[in-house]
Amino acid sequence: MGKLEEKIRILKIEPQKLPYEKIIDNDLEGIQGEVEGLFECIYLDDNCILVCNEEGKLNGMELNRRVGNDIIAGPFFIVGDSMDGEFISLTDDQVEQYTNEFGQIQEFTGEEPEAQPRMEFIGFDF
Repeated sequence: MGKLEEKIRILKIEPQKLPYEKIIDNDLEGIQGEVEGLFECIYLDDNCILVCNEEGKLNGMELNRRVGNDIIAGPFFIVGDSMDGEFISLTDDQVEQYTNEFGQIQEFTGEEPEAQPRMEFIGFDF
């Protein structure tokens, strides 16, 4: 297992803003600070992880970007994945790739089905 990087280079993506590079502390406080709360990880194809607020939609955070068939609410960032579960700094190529991918500021009405918090209701027949 590699040594944990204390500071990591991320690409931060906030609603209504262009992506920008940032160096953050690679610890719980640093990560939660960037997404303004509890975080969840979405694994991307190329050893990168999208880290977003787990409760962004529930908390009514501003809709940010469409990712796959979902819309991420609140700020998020892209970070490298060490393959053994550790966050690592992005490479120049990864920064460029995701700057291009998320370089378009997206407008949402809030009426999109993906924008609604997802809750599952399970009915029981008695």
